[in-house]
Amino acid sequence: MEEEIIKEKTSADHLLYVSLKYTKTCDVILNLIARWKSLIEISFDTILEKKVEAEKIPAMPVTPKQRIEFMKKYFKKNDEIQTVIPIYIFFKRIPDLNKTRSGEFRKNVNLKITEPTRTTDINMEKLGEYYEIIEKFMAEVKKITEN
Repeated sequence: MEEEIIKEKTSADHLLYVSLKYTKTCDVILNLIARWKSLIEISFDTILEKKVEAEKIPAMPVTPKQRIEFMKKYFKKNDEIQTVIPIYIFFKRIPDLNKTRSGEFRKNVNLKITEPTRTTDINMEKLGEYYEIIEKFMAEVKKITEN
């Protein structure tokens, strides 16, 4: 599992620092978000498997919704995990939401995600914020899996 996490992280970093730098398209942003979503899913699975092996959690949850509930319940005091859960839920919903592209191939590339209650602009600055949150989360995952 750890190899998969490292592979996804490497791919996401490449998309952010190389592909997006040179192409500046919303497709790259969508691919990056998909990679981050996958990275978070694999990390959740790894954490839960470790906790089941250590018998701290009764059983491995079956559905993604159950996994999220388990993560919320068993890691209430862990800020990094609690911070990444709403982002993960948002990333999961993005393919089904309305998307508006603007500024492609330019410095200010922007992907506007329209939800029923709010609109989110995903630009280079927002991607940087997500990156910081995911980096902190990955450090926490590493700490949890090494114990």
